[in-house]
Amino acid sequence: MMQIVCELCTSMGGELVWQDEICRVVLIDDPSYPGFCRVILKRHVAEMSDLELETRQHLMNVVHAVECAVRSALQPDKINLASLGNVVPHLHWHVIPRWREDPHFPSPIWAEPRRPHAVPAIPADALNLLRQRLSQLEP
Repeated sequence: MMQIVCELCTSMGGELVWQDEICRVVLIDDPSYPGFCRVILKRHVAEMSDLELETRQHLMNVVHAVECAVRSALQPDKINLASLGNVVPHLHWHVIPRWREDPHFPSPIWAEPRRPHAVPAIPADALNLLRQRLSQLEP
């Protein structure tokens, strides 16, 4: 039987900006979506319903804290939260800042682009401010 290797178990999944014993927060290097973060459970679990109450609450507190940090640092037009896991069945949440001028707005980022090569204009120091706020998370 072939064993499937989970990329979120074997790699960080992005630039590590914060972690505790339950989960980690990473920034995704995607110029079209500056500030795109993932909150990744450290152990391999596929569904929220597989978690005990305390872990589930903690994970959602971290997702909320990341959303607040992204909103305050980048001031996007909208935040998208998603936990899909169809491609990588390892519990993780996407926290995606959205701008009206991003490639897919108002569609999901996984849809066909409406504006190819569009990059949201954010202040040059905004991502550094976001890194600072994420590194100091208090979920």
